Amino acid sequence: MKILITGSNGQLGNSFRKIAKNYNYDFVFTDKDELDITNESQVQSFLKKNRFDFVVNAAAYTAVDKAENDFDMAYLLNATAPYLLAKYSKKYSSQFIHISTDYVFDGNSSTPYSSMSKPNPKSVYGGTKFYGEKKILRVNKDAKIIRTAWLYSEFGNNFVKTMIKLAQTKSNINVVFDQIGTPTYATDLAKAIMSMINNMPSQNIFHFTNEGVCSWYDFAKKIMDLKHLSCKVSPILSKDFPTIARRPHYSVLDKSEIKDKVQIKIPHWEDSLKECLKLL
Repeated sequence: MKILITGSNGQLGNSFRKIAKNYNYDFVFTDKDELDITNESQVQSFLKKNRFDFVVNAAAYTAVDKAENDFDMAYLLNATAPYLLAKYSKKYSSQFIHISTDYVFDGNSSTPYSSMSKPNPKSVYGGTKFYGEKKILRVNKDAKIIRTAWLYSEFGNNFVKTMIKLAQTKSNINVVFDQIGTPTYATDLAKAIMSMINNMPSQNIFHFTNEGVCSWYDFAKKIMDLKHLSCKVSPILSKDFPTIARRPHYSVLDKSEIKDKVQIKIPHWEDSLKECLKLL
């Protein structure tokens, strides 16, 4: 089996690199230097030449605040590029899997969002990701979309690494406690995608995060506790930590469908955080 992973220098892409040795498949890893996924002729030529069984798009524009003033680039990477990959995956008989986000929702719910919940993005990032979902399914009705949230890993820049870095220079940090969701360890997401590849369901949209629910404050405090860092974490309201882009106040995702149809067991976020911190 031949599997293409785009965006392979990102958190999820690097997590695929890490677990690839556990599978007897032919993985091809590309980032922008090997394949410009915003270039239609390149995408068509690459997929025609290589004939992949699966194309997994782990590439995205994820700078949430920067996207507010950079719509064109966010749209290019989050909507146009996935559309091109979905289009030519279908043309050359590759199954296409795309990663989306909890930011397609407005965060006004008080119960977990299912795959059938109506998207209502409130940021440019969330909006461009939702455009991407719609464009994918318009051109490739067999495509799979997996929405995730609060992604972290031992690779790249993320909340876990930021908290550890801040704790080395500060005695106290403020973290919002009124934004609720679930951290997702990128390695667990990569494993879930491999399970989907081995047990392909029929429906299009799924949700995946780790198990459990917490606030960013709870997440930060657990990082400090597990790393035995003396930095104090203080809870604050979102209004006291203004950001350019609006964040969902509630973005818990209902994972029952992926657990049922792909038949996977998902670790609790605290257990996965311990695994990640060992590798840091």
